[in-house]
Amino acid sequence: MAVPTTFEVVHNCGHAITHDLASRSADQRAGYARWLAARKCTDCWRADHHADAASTKEWLAQKRAEEEAAATDWETQFDMPPLEGPETILSWGARSRHQLVTRAYTELVTEGTWDEADWAQLEEQIRRVTRAGWWVDQRDAEGADLPELLDAASDRDRPTENPFR
Repeated sequence: MAVPTTFEVVHNCGHAITHDLASRSADQRAGYARWLAARKCTDCWRADHHADAASTKEWLAQKRAEEEAAATDWETQFDMPPLEGPETILSWGARSRHQLVTRAYTELVTEGTWDEADWAQLEEQIRRVTRAGWWVDQRDAEGADLPELLDAASDRDRPTENPFR
């Protein structure tokens, strides 16, 4: 007697579906049919997944709005200049700047050895970097690395002497 290639599977959502398992080897078909029975049918899985995707989108939009509001409040409180660049990344740059500077303050001042005078000097360097793309590029940096990153950015922006004068 040949091993069947089609199986009537009652999924755990209650739907009964006939599955063609001919593409699986004969010794794997029954086990796979049992595995399918422990899961929702494709239609129910898609419906649930679509609902999850929508709720994830809503959650992400709310989180971004909260982060943007926090960045705007921080910019106002600490007199940070507006960022420059393409409109599409300005809010991303503002969020990235706020998050990196906050991490830096925590690592260098709150948990580190810096005092407020050291931080005030760094804050002046922070104000000079207004390119949104730069902040987006540094978004994953460690807070303690911010002084070195800002030094590198300011070195690049300094005019160089013309050796041919």
